[in-house]
Amino acid sequence: MNALCQMTGLSRAGFYRWRVPGQATPVEMEIRDQMQKVALESPVYGYRRVTAELRRRGFEVNHKRVLRMMREDNLLCVRQHCFMVTTDSRHNLTVYPNLAATMTPAAINQLWVADITYIRLRTEFIYLAVVLDAFSRRVIGWSLGRTLEAELAVAALRMAFMERQPAPGLMHHSDRGVQYASHDYTEMLKQHQAIISMSRKGNPYDNAACESFMKTLKYEEVYRNQYRDFSEARACIGEFLESVYNQKRLHSALGYLPPAEFENGTVQ
Repeated sequence: MNALCQMTGLSRAGFYRWRVPGQATPVEMEIRDQMQKVALESPVYGYRRVTAELRRRGFEVNHKRVLRMMREDNLLCVRQHCFMVTTDSRHNLTVYPNLAATMTPAAINQLWVADITYIRLRTEFIYLAVVLDAFSRRVIGWSLGRTLEAELAVAALRMAFMERQPAPGLMHHSDRGVQYASHDYTEMLKQHQAIISMSRKGNPYDNAACESFMKTLKYEEVYRNQYRDFSEARACIGEFLESVYNQKRLHSALGYLPPAEFENGTVQ
């Protein structure tokens, strides 16, 4: 043990912390989630600027803690590489108004919401696109990929349409990112006679249902695992989405029923 620590430059305490990591608290997970968003939204930021931005967002953190967490999450090198921000609204494509703001769905296939998030592997970032039914919070379409090309979001939407076969008049809501404003994505919605709605610029609360889902995914699946590679990530995340989140996870907004059971009870 001593020889191993000397070879790696680790202390014994540091080695055991690495072997048996402590359970993260909800506050720490929230800080880590926001830290990752800041680092990817502003790739040129070092740990001091990330610290300042976290403080602006209401978190009491110091630069040493942020430096440690960024090092653990492999974010110190983000600015040296060309990572794409998940929401790139700097485009000349058509942007649609937020028509879903005042809508409260009363049944399935009335309002779908979509979003994209990133997931850190050991040596790369990968991206997950999802489509949820806002009535039941059920994941009805998803796609995992290595790039943020529009096809990532299109694949998730295609799965949702194949799964649900909705009637004309469905409303689809997303942010105004280039993936959702792309010709391929909007054309698929138009072909199915769906109404297109997009969030206001810089306002993530317009898509609160998806934001809430992404937090659940990160806290209950992603942060609890260290995926070896893309294939393992896809298998584990797919299992969580299809078998755990949709079939077993209780939602307070659904009367503490899982999405699939909630749908079964309302679509009789």
